[in-house]
Amino acid sequence: MPEHALFEFLDLAGIFVFAISGAAAARERDLDLFGIVALAFVTACGGGIVRDLCLGALPPVGLADWRYLACATLGALATLGAYGWVRRLRYPVLLFDAVGMAMFAVAGTQKALGLGRNAETAVLLGMMTAVGGGILRDMLLSRVAVVLEREIYASAALLGSLLVVLGDHFHWGPAGTTWPGLVACFGLRYLSLRYGWNMPRFGRREMGPGN
Repeated sequence: MPEHALFEFLDLAGIFVFAISGAAAARERDLDLFGIVALAFVTACGGGIVRDLCLGALPPVGLADWRYLACATLGALATLGAYGWVRRLRYPVLLFDAVGMAMFAVAGTQKALGLGRNAETAVLLGMMTAVGGGILRDMLLSRVAVVLEREIYASAALLGSLLVVLGDHFHWGPAGTTWPGLVACFGLRYLSLRYGWNMPRFGRREMGPGN
């Protein structure tokens, strides 16, 4: 598969699975049809829109390309049609979130590199692409964003983006700059959910008697 086609596939696949994540979260909050589709689109395209604004790639592809809205809407409708199956998964929202995050971290980093940005910018924008939609989703649902809690989330996206940059630096080819980042990002996120791995957390000490 040509590199450009591979990039487009990853981007659209990420849109679809992130839309499932957003639609499932919206369905759990009993939003109406418009709310579910809207939240699916924000979750799926929000990070990419922020990335494109930072890159000066205007208008953002999430708004200019009809396929992004179509994929987000399809993901939302698929979730509604198979919600019983999605709900039976142990971590339905988090699982699809992990798949989409891995795809977006890789695609976002590749886009920044393709536009001539340096490695540091590419890594940060790849991570932003991966976590931005989830942050917007959680803000709209009035809950603490997953990326701000102790779960391993943004760090998994950071790992995926770093591997993409390394692959580009050492000229590993399209597959070498895609699959290691995808597998590492998704694998770290999934294993953290499976085994309860968390980042260090520094909460307040419990107040003693009389304090």
